[in-house]
Amino acid sequence: MAVAKNERELIVTVSPHIRDEETVSRIMWTVSLSLLPALVMAVYFFGPRALYVTALSIIGSLFSEWFVEKITNREFTVRDGSAFLTGLLFAMTLPATVPFYIPLIGSFVAVAITKQLFGGIGYNIFNPALMGRAFVLITWPRAMTSWIVPTAAFVGLDAKTTATPLSLLKEEGMHKLIEVFGDKMNLYTDLFIGHRAGSLGETSVIALLIGAGFLLHKRYITWHIPLSFLTTVAVFAWIFGGKEGFFTGDPTLHLLSGGLIIGAFFMATDYVTCPSVKSGQILFGIGCGLLTILIRLKSGYPEGVMFAILLMNCFTPLIERNLKSKVFGARKEAMQ
Repeated sequence: MAVAKNERELIVTVSPHIRDEETVSRIMWTVSLSLLPALVMAVYFFGPRALYVTALSIIGSLFSEWFVEKITNREFTVRDGSAFLTGLLFAMTLPATVPFYIPLIGSFVAVAITKQLFGGIGYNIFNPALMGRAFVLITWPRAMTSWIVPTAAFVGLDAKTTATPLSLLKEEGMHKLIEVFGDKMNLYTDLFIGHRAGSLGETSVIALLIGAGFLLHKRYITWHIPLSFLTTVAVFAWIFGGKEGFFTGDPTLHLLSGGLIIGAFFMATDYVTCPSVKSGQILFGIGCGLLTILIRLKSGYPEGVMFAILLMNCFTPLIERNLKSKVFGARKEAMQ
């Protein structure tokens, strides 16, 4: 409650009364900035095609937001950066070889359907970028699973198709990965730097960690979801991921492969679709990790991060309802 300037009128607002300089717009543009290292590495490895796909995704997202708000007579929110970020994240989930219509259609599904039809920013149930990717993956599976050797695209040679490390692991085993990359040290190094086939934003782990470290420093995200997500994947990959029996799996390979890093730090931590309670975030991360490793090891898909996060988005309201944060200033009554 605050006293107005004339000292007669009382203005009542909902608690808590905390002022902060951070705005939705500033957070969205800062997260977009944190993805710049990953975009730079995507351009380095996949050439100008990476910029082409990214530009189409962002343009599609911005247009979709403007179009829906125009026909529904809503206030335009294009400048807040949320549509830009959705388009950028969606582009990070695409191969460099996709036709031009896939970034445009996928970004429309992400923004117009997943976000705006639910009421706009803050009301969507599912992560918009991942819903866009899920739609285009189901609709155009061949185009979405066509990968190229990064260096071939960079030096301007004819692109050579190849399989992702997770696909090779599932279909032919660890020995095939060693054959392709030389030895385990080369395998881990290439995975960490990003010299391997995959989507634009999932290949370079070091670039993603630079951006994630920046977000952690700014306190835009916390450790609860990423750490619980990654730890769960590592533990269960070690226990169940080996062909020789229990406790023979390679957790490092699973941590560095696929979209796990971008999913744990940039997708699962979405403010709208993850729990706000810290204990709920840990449970959310564990659930994402369990589903990811289950899909990787037992399903027909080599990767499970996207499906895991979208499935856990469904449980966010249930987690929030049952793991409520402690009311500030409240205390339990003494037992009689």
